[in-house]
Amino acid sequence: MSDTLVSPAQEPGASAVDVRTAVLDVARAAKEASRALATATRAQKDAALHAMADALVAGAARIVEANADDLERGRAAGMKTSLLDRLALDAARIGAIADALRELAALPDPVGEVVRGSTLPNGLRLRQVRVPMGVVGMIYEARPNVTVDAAGLALKSGNAVILRGGSAAASSNALIVEILGDALAAQGLPRELVQSIDAHGRAGAVELMRARGLVDVLVPRGGADLIQTVVRESLVPVIETGVGNCHVYVDAGADVAQALPIVLNSKTQRTGVCNAAETLLVHRDVAGEFLPAVLEALRAKDVTIHGDDATAAAAPAGVRFEPATEADWETEYLSLDLAVKVVDSLDEALAHIRRYSSGHTEVICTRDLAAARRFTTELDAAALIVNASSRFTDGGQFGLGAEIGISTQKLHARGPMGLGELTTTTWIVEGDGQIRE
Repeated sequence: MSDTLVSPAQEPGASAVDVRTAVLDVARAAKEASRALATATRAQKDAALHAMADALVAGAARIVEANADDLERGRAAGMKTSLLDRLALDAARIGAIADALRELAALPDPVGEVVRGSTLPNGLRLRQVRVPMGVVGMIYEARPNVTVDAAGLALKSGNAVILRGGSAAASSNALIVEILGDALAAQGLPRELVQSIDAHGRAGAVELMRARGLVDVLVPRGGADLIQTVVRESLVPVIETGVGNCHVYVDAGADVAQALPIVLNSKTQRTGVCNAAETLLVHRDVAGEFLPAVLEALRAKDVTIHGDDATAAAAPAGVRFEPATEADWETEYLSLDLAVKVVDSLDEALAHIRRYSSGHTEVICTRDLAAARRFTTELDAAALIVNASSRFTDGGQFGLGAEIGISTQKLHARGPMGLGELTTTTWIVEGDGQIRE
């Protein structure tokens, strides 16, 4: 089951005008709501975030019931286990999502922050300050938690948000948006700050991508096909999130006892997420000691190994093993599968990662400071980690609060996108009658 978008050229035309009108009406309402939010104080926004969190907890039983409908449809349609995991909500997950809103309320308000400032020789006083984007569009799939994260981040950073969460989570998202809207209205803020266009299907997503001038930025979050379709087709500026073909490299200078739990956590702590490890590279000098131990530990976690000849030779009995193909080095599994290769040098590891990395997160396990320095200066990724799990590439773990996604592009935002990444800046210039000569 996939929520991958079709291109505008493929959209049926029978109801296109009605869908376009409906989506543009939503966008106009969002624009008006964002202007109302621009004058809200931090106290008002934080109170609204707490109200939204309380409303989610109070409505948890209803949300779980709606989510059960989504899960039932997903299973019937053959949805992958990793996507079902992302889709699933229970009371504990809803509580954690609500807690993330409360954590956002505790963070500083980015709006009004002075990025830099100076006084010119002619007396003009300059300040570059953070201001909201305005209206943020989100296109994502099978992740009802993103509905809440996006709403909370948008509110705190002074933006309205338009959500297209896909058919897989339609029941969950519809109820969550309703609950959040009621909470906003009870706080005296426009419920149009959080709106969904799920009812308009893929055609609605296409119209959202065309709503340049009403929607200020679009953030796609999901599989590679969805992201690339949005990047390719959108007329609205896009902040590109990326897939996570993440590597862990165990260097010749690694503390192998420390490296083993890092590999296990990176791969198995949660498999269906973009910061899970998909390839393990092991230096030949430590392979004899490290590979049998890590492969046995991975076997105990039911991980299937896609390995090279050296890995096959080191694999203990009972390990699920398949010979690695070229496709394995390129694959974001999002499952209990791991590609494993033995390399002869740091140079070979760096070359492999450069070739196959998606630019998300790369990890080195080493006690060699020179190797760590080369790894963090010669590779190009949103996050480069030394002696820790890839699973830390996350807005919450980085102290940013909830994240709206992890950007693998290089313009404006890179890595976990928190509050600051949902703002732009404006220059405020104060003078006393100066004119340019």
